[in-house]
Parts: sequence; structure tokens; C-alpha cells
Amino acid sequence: MAAVLALHLGFLGWNVFGVYQNLEVTGVAQSHGAHTYGGRWKYLTFINQVLQTVFFAICVLADLAQLLLRKKKKLSSFLLQLRDGTFAILAFPIGVFVVTSFWSIYAYDRELVYPKVLDSIIPQWLNHCMHTVVLPLLLIELFACSHRYPSRKRGISIMAIFSLFYMAWVLWIHHASGIWVYPLLAKLNAVGLAVFFTVAMLVTVPFYCLGELLTSFRWGTPQKPPRKRKTK
Repeated sequence: MAAVLALHLGFLGWNVFGVYQNLEVTGVAQSHGAHTYGGRWKYLTFINQVLQTVFFAICVLADLAQLLLRKKKKLSSFLLQLRDGTFAILAFPIGVFVVTSFWSIYAYDRELVYPKVLDSIIPQWLNHCMHTVVLPLLLIELFACSHRYPSRKRGISIMAIFSLFYMAWVLWIHHASGIWVYPLLAKLNAVGLAVFFTVAMLVTVPFYCLGELLTSFRWGTPQKPPRKRKTK
């Protein structure tokens, strides 16, 4: 348990550092989109950075509760459920989506997602902090700690709600300010936008199932509690 706590403290420290550097670097550059309508919160990358930071903070709290507050089983159980739910429903699938979608579009045409002008604002290491390192940290977490997944229907439903809220936020930003969060969106017509958003949301489902599959492969399928028989 102490080793797991040390791991989570390291991951939390890295993510806090990454968020801090993001705020510092983009805060200085007035030409960065962080200074336009919606601020940094219009970028899924930044939202994911904060999400990963919150997740590892929950991990640290859950570890400390198990180490220091063993008598308070309700608190430990709540934190473990919160940790596992956050990992399964948001941290893993959204984190994997950010990494794969960013580098896939970047490889096709970087100007659609990360224009070259950003190289003079955001250092290369910070770009990888936001768009690369996320994945190996999540995989290490998956293989280092067992996570109990919710029912697939419930998990995917909550993830879909998160995705819909973000899409609605992106559309509202364009409606309110005329700004498209990513250059790619400006090149699509109404039908193209509908297809893009639909595909983007559907892609997160395999990522959710991937996390569930890898967890099952590493830790085995958790046994469901037996149903209580009704007494006549």
C-alpha cells in the first residue's frame, strides 16, 4: 500500500506541475486562445488535465484512508468507489481519447488541431505532458491498482452525458463568440459537424470497453454479490 501511495503521489505531483505550467505559459502569451471567450475551459486537453489531477488526488486520499483510517470503513469504501468510478467512466476513456484523437489529427494535418504557431508558445515537453504522458500513466495505474467497474450501461451512460455537455459547450462558445475551439471545426458544414461529433462520442465507447477489458485481463472479472432470495 505504501508503494501505491508513493506512485499516486508522484502521478499527482506530475499532473499538478503540468496544470501549473499550462496556466503559466498560456497566461503570458496574450495570443493564446486561453484569453478568448471560454478561456482554457473550452479545450478538452485542459479539462482532461484537471480531470487527471483530480483523479490522482482522489487516489491519494483513498490510499491515506486505507492506511491511516482503517476503522472508518465507510469513508474508505466511499473513496474507493469514487476512485474506481472516476477511473472507469472518465479518467481512462477521456484520457485515451485525448491522446489518440490529438495525435491522429496531428499526423494528418497539425494545423487542424495544433497550429505550428503554438510551438513558439508551448514548449515541446509541455505538449507531450498534455497529449502523450497521460496514456502511460493511466496504463501504469490500471496495472498497479485494481478498479471495480460499474455496470457497462451505467458507466457508458454517464460518460455519454459528459461528452454531450462538452459538445454543447463547444457549440455555445461558437454561438456566443463566433470562435471554434479547434480549427478543424471551422472547415465543416452542419452535416460534417453532426458526423464529427457523433463519431467522436461513439469512439469513446470502445475506449471505455478497453479499460474494462484490460482491467479484467490484469485482475480477473470481479464476482458479483449473490442475489438475496425472497423469503416466502
